[in-house]
Amino acid sequence: MPLSMINAGEPCVIKRVGGREETRRFLENLGFVSGAGVTVVSKVNGNMIVNIKDSKIAIGDNMAGKIMVQPEAAGEEGEKAKPAFAGL
Repeated sequence: MPLSMINAGEPCVIKRVGGREETRRFLENLGFVSGAGVTVVSKVNGNMIVNIKDSKIAIGDNMAGKIMVQPEAAGEEGEKAKPAFAGL
């Protein structure tokens, strides 16, 4: 699904980046590459701020529509967030 359809706070993984060659190259230079993790921080009037590779980047809905992502499994995120002492 396109990144533009992801809700704020939902972590996902980039599967592919579409668009013209120069658009893909521009997005790749910002860190939008296949396999990278990305989280939508906020969405306002078709624009969004995303967190990718420890950076916050603002992109428009049109650009976000060219980035295909897959939401991370809830179990994977839960495993990472669980403190080591949870079972004590």
